[in-house]
Amino acid sequence: MERVCIVGGGVIGSLFAAHLSRVSDVWLLCRRREHAASVRANGLRVSGRGEFVARLQATCDPGELPAVDLALLATKATDVEAAALQLELFLRQGSVMTVQNGLGAEATVRRHGPWPVISAVTFMSGTKHADDHVEYVLDTPTWLGPFEGAPFELVEQAAALIVSAGLKAEALPDLRPAQWSKLIFNATVNGVAALTGLPHDFHFAALERPFDLGHLVRALVGEGKAVAAAAGVELRDDPWQMNVLATRRGSAHFPSMLEDVRERRRTEVDLINGSLVREARRQGIEVPLHEAVYALVRGRERSYAPEPVPA
Repeated sequence: MERVCIVGGGVIGSLFAAHLSRVSDVWLLCRRREHAASVRANGLRVSGRGEFVARLQATCDPGELPAVDLALLATKATDVEAAALQLELFLRQGSVMTVQNGLGAEATVRRHGPWPVISAVTFMSGTKHADDHVEYVLDTPTWLGPFEGAPFELVEQAAALIVSAGLKAEALPDLRPAQWSKLIFNATVNGVAALTGLPHDFHFAALERPFDLGHLVRALVGEGKAVAAAAGVELRDDPWQMNVLATRRGSAHFPSMLEDVRERRRTEVDLINGSLVREARRQGIEVPLHEAVYALVRGRERSYAPEPVPA
């Protein structure tokens, strides 16, 4: 995979773009001209877990892109449809890797082209300080798996590329156990953070007093685990333990949906919490707490959205 295009220049896209530029010819496809111009002029600085400046190409025009071996979609889940339309303009023989929260990004990509699709979830996190500066906070892994018949060898190649760039990655024949572990974790932590305004910190694991927030978090995780079991998915990791360990890392993390509501933006709640709720209904499992979180976050969006959020 000699040439890679990263679609989306947020935190995750910037971290992938900067690191992969060490081992591949990387192009970053941005939404804004000033973003692309800043990266072209100054490079992409990484601080925190790493300290370096990456040199790469950046554009907001898909027509400027050369042929690539891999297009890595690092947009928010709400932007996957638009990103897949851009793929139609430049991707010919390459493959696609999705790395969104929630479920459904792969199926969206599949509707737009016959490319082999690698499904992935990542636990990396960071903070974007400027268009040309991202802080690398959590150096946790990305898990990759094949979607609908994509060759496992292709998945292994992508994982090896990511590891060679200095990031953590693992190729899995079946991504669902890892995907569902993160789905339950995200639906719980993101939803609670969006509603309480709290970053992901010690409150999410507190159980000492009857009304500590950890009781709600653990109950939400329990509902999610019941849905996964009904769907025949054996989780790779226990989402409750994932939550506890994350709260002990020493610094509070600001989940994406908390950042979205603070900025009065549409959240990814439909593809995260909504995916879990819809699967629960298909499986005949009652998830009243997750339904409440889903409805409340949607209500929060409607309180500031200029137009009604689609049902």
